[in-house]
Amino acid sequence: MHDCQLSRAAAGRAAGWTGLVRGARAMAVARAAPRSRLGAATLAVALALGLALPASAQDASGDGSAARDAPVQVDPSEVTADSLISRHQSQPRDPNRGPVTNLPLPRYVSLKGGEGNARRGPSLSHRIDWVFRHSGMPLRVVAEFGHWRRVEDQDGAGGWVHYSLLSGVRTAIITTDMAELRARPDPNAAVIARAEAGAIVRLHECDPDWCRVSGGGAKGWTVKTSLWGVDPDETRE
Repeated sequence: MHDCQLSRAAAGRAAGWTGLVRGARAMAVARAAPRSRLGAATLAVALALGLALPASAQDASGDGSAARDAPVQVDPSEVTADSLISRHQSQPRDPNRGPVTNLPLPRYVSLKGGEGNARRGPSLSHRIDWVFRHSGMPLRVVAEFGHWRRVEDQDGAGGWVHYSLLSGVRTAIITTDMAELRARPDPNAAVIARAEAGAIVRLHECDPDWCRVSGGGAKGWTVKTSLWGVDPDETRE
């Protein structure tokens, strides 16, 4: 079945983008597990405990003479499970941190250029599901794999984008029509400007309830509930 091409209207003056109807199910991304090898640390532990080694491991120790020597006497009471684990093994990964960058997940970034392809999987061989077409639009990173980041837009649409297309500059989308930008983070402060729903603004300081934003030559404070691109409990200096 041929895929049908659709387009979605951008909200207000928001970032424009087009979408392709998702066709066949995404192809699973599999990585071949490398063959295990005895490392130097494992070899040393095995020799210390007088364990039998395969021929390949004995060759790694030189001419095999050390393996043929009498094994070191070890008190069994001193042997623990931890002593058989290489100290170089990775620590358990924090699920709230990216496995590649160690940055928080999820987190917000922005589109660096005027166009970015969001693919079904983390490689150029995967089909393009979405094309983001507005420089600076905020995106939410939810996963990492190599040079690729899985991102979502305000509506939850997205896919895998190459990291070079993303920027750490923080932006946000106005979600309330004619949102008021005030001189101070105070509902009684003077209104400096108003922003239409869908407008993309630069994100500056944030306290628990307000964020300072700029765009269209104006800068002011707006309530955090009028923005997408910042977490409710996030503060920025």
